Amino acid sequence: MGLDLINGLPAHVLFVHAVVILVPLTALALILCSALPSVMRRFGLVLPALALVSLISVPLTTNAGEWLERHVDSNALVREHAELGDELLPWAIALFLMAAAVWWSYRRAVRRTPGTVGSTSAVAIPLRITAAVLSLVIGVGAGVQVYRIGDSGAKAAWHDGYSATAHPDRD
Repeated sequence: MGLDLINGLPAHVLFVHAVVILVPLTALALILCSALPSVMRRFGLVLPALALVSLISVPLTTNAGEWLERHVDSNALVREHAELGDELLPWAIALFLMAAAVWWSYRRAVRRTPGTVGSTSAVAIPLRITAAVLSLVIGVGAGVQVYRIGDSGAKAAWHDGYSATAHPDRD
């Protein structure tokens, strides 16, 4: 049981907009915060909070999508879209865990050495590089997966309802 319809519209077509905006935005914020302490200082707790909202939006959207899948004609395009949609949750979990780790390590560094955040200690540089590389891999992976899901969803929704040429009596 969940949110299936909102004002008569399938909830999936509304929730998907949250995922399409929040997951790539979280990925970008994570990459910037992990690489640049000055950006992390400005984001603070917003980074893991944003990642948590993104994470929550994914199963909400996929559950609504599963309801919609049972209410439309089944075809290979719909099945492919559903399968790709199910593959986003691990990426969203990774975004959240990495965002929490970056935020936690930043907070820990601030408490240990106030006023010297972003210092170039022997430990800080390899840790920051590792976090930045992991964040880049996770962020790009999540973004690519959102793109793949959106592309397959658009094909499933519009494959037989669109023409590249205008209808002659609708000029």
